[in-house]
Amino acid sequence: MSKDIKISKGLDIKLVGQAELTTETAILSNFYVVRPEDFHLVTPKLVAKVGEKVKAGSTLFFDKANESIKFASPVSGEVVEIIRGEKRKVLAIKIQADKTQEFHDFGKLEASANAEAIKTRLLESGAWAFVKQRPYDVIAKPSSEPKSIFVSAYASAPLAADLDYTLAGKEAELQAAVSALAKLTAGKVHVSVGKKSNSPFANLSDITLHKVSGPHPSGNVGTQINKLDPINKGEVVWTVSPQDLVIIGELLLTGKFNAERIIAFAGSSVKKPRYFKTKIGAEVSTMVYDNGVEQDGNDRIISGNVLSGKQVKPDGNLDYYSNVITVIPEGDDYEFFGWNKPIFNKVSTSRALTFSWLMPNKKFDLNTNTNGEHRAFVTTGSYEEVFPLDIFPLQILKACKYQDLDEMEALGMYEVAPEDFALTEFICVSKQPHQKIIREGLDLMYKEIG
Repeated sequence: MSKDIKISKGLDIKLVGQAELTTETAILSNFYVVRPEDFHLVTPKLVAKVGEKVKAGSTLFFDKANESIKFASPVSGEVVEIIRGEKRKVLAIKIQADKTQEFHDFGKLEASANAEAIKTRLLESGAWAFVKQRPYDVIAKPSSEPKSIFVSAYASAPLAADLDYTLAGKEAELQAAVSALAKLTAGKVHVSVGKKSNSPFANLSDITLHKVSGPHPSGNVGTQINKLDPINKGEVVWTVSPQDLVIIGELLLTGKFNAERIIAFAGSSVKKPRYFKTKIGAEVSTMVYDNGVEQDGNDRIISGNVLSGKQVKPDGNLDYYSNVITVIPEGDDYEFFGWNKPIFNKVSTSRALTFSWLMPNKKFDLNTNTNGEHRAFVTTGSYEEVFPLDIFPLQILKACKYQDLDEMEALGMYEVAPEDFALTEFICVSKQPHQKIIREGLDLMYKEIG
């Protein structure tokens, strides 16, 4: 039975550079990189050594705090470098890929497999890294029992990948994955799709389907959890991204860990935005500079969307969870008296001097300039206009700042993640780093309570 979710609070940021619905195979990377920092609060214990040959799916490292959680190589090849930072902290594992890929064979898992066999397979293959949990927005504890599992198959963020397009033809893998996940919870597997979408999830079994409409962040899984199954103290909800479900489904059907991704290559600095077929950890340069971005241009490359993605260098790599690379102009120029004249080329929720509200369908060419500097919080009521969760955003941000655990808990900290505050950060006149504040608050709670 379908239950619609209609969001009224939020903000759609329409940007130039949406990826066209055409897919090309990216140039094969010579090197692939896996960064432990992509897995928040994981302390890596290395298994792979420099000079060692690995297959796609071979374990590179495991979590020191929970040795059953392993992290796999996305490709077969030779480990050529372990990059370390201060105090020998492992920053990255670099693999030189084979021309012909070999996969570690975990064996097919029958559809009749029980919950313990499914969990064991996900853990030994490294696919458990795709299962996250609320509270804390970290990799799920295998010992926990989620009251429900959420999948958001509706991407509402600016320039996000069209999931109906990237998941087309993957019904078998998606079905295998959701059927397996359904055995890991006593509750429901909630899948949300766009109200007018043609999603491959529409005809799947073992799920509860929801149709979502409204502005961003209606596609955020946190918004959907808040509206459908809010988290109370002592409860756990798991979340999995749709593109990761495909990897999990293929693993169960074939026994192979295939880290393939179809990513959107988007942004106003891209001459021909489109989709690329690549793999987790691939070199960004194989997609960026051979396909329309000026090598000497003053642009920012982001692994992820413009609101919550990570900046990567031109010689950087696609991170473990992203399905979009965005390239937009670097905002390192300033307008003289820019605050004192009518503005038609910027997005704002305020109608003072900014007239984007007169052009609801206009696509904007924005850069990374924050158009202001850091200052103390100003109470304007604007956060509530773009924040659809039944939570007080300013109050929870302040509670995180002064580290009041009781207040954070009472205000609903258990069900939020940094991405839920990306829009409030975007419109913040105080230029406060909301996502960083929430992340630090969640880390403190995890340390003290979790």
